[in-house]
Amino acid sequence: MKEKTKALWEKQDQHKGDRWRLFQAVSAAVPARRVLYAGSYVDVAPSFVYDDVTYADMDKRAATFFADTGGTRQIICDHGGNVNGRVAFVHGDYAALDLPPESFDLLISLYAGLVSEPCGHLLRIGGHFLVNSSHGDAALAALDPRFKLVAVVTSASGCFEVTDQHLDSYMVPKKPQTITRDSLMKSGRGVAYTKSPFAYLFERVL
Repeated sequence: MKEKTKALWEKQDQHKGDRWRLFQAVSAAVPARRVLYAGSYVDVAPSFVYDDVTYADMDKRAATFFADTGGTRQIICDHGGNVNGRVAFVHGDYAALDLPPESFDLLISLYAGLVSEPCGHLLRIGGHFLVNSSHGDAALAALDPRFKLVAVVTSASGCFEVTDQHLDSYMVPKKPQTITRDSLMKSGRGVAYTKSPFAYLFERVL
C-alpha cells in the first residue's frame, strides 16, 4: 500500500470504524447488489459490506487513492470485505455520470452536495437512497415525488441503527418555513430539523 493511500484513509477513518459500523447497519436493513457512492472522496467503507460498488468524485486525491488498487483492496480486506468484489471509480462530476439508468440498488450521498436530483435516475425503482441532511440533499429528496422516506439511521456512542418507527416525527423544521427546490438549490445548506438522525433512507417509488 502506498503511503499516500494509507494517509488518505487514516484521515478519512479518524473516528476509527465509524463508517464500517454505519454500512454494516445499513446493509443489514438494505441488502443491495450494486451500489453507487456519489461524491465518495476516499470513503471506501461500503466495500466492506457490499460486493459491487461504484465510487465517483472529482477530487484528484480520490483519483490517486483509487488508482492504488492494491492498497484499496488491502483496506477492504482488512475490514472483512470481499477482496474479489467489484470496486470501480469514476473520476469526474457525479452530475454527469454516463451510467445506465436504474442500474443501482443503493445510492449514497453523504456530505456530497445535491446528489438526489442528478443521480436519482440511476437508482432502480424499489432501490434505496442513503442521504444525510448536509447541503439540503435530504430535504430535496423529501420534495421529490420519486422518493419516499422509509427509515432513518440513528447514531449513539458510535453505534448505528436503522429504524422505520415514528417517521412522521422526523424532517420537521425547527422554524416555520417554506422549503422549495429553488430555495434548497440557492442556499446549498441543510434544513435545521427538530430531530437530527445521522442519515435518512428513501425508497425510489417512481
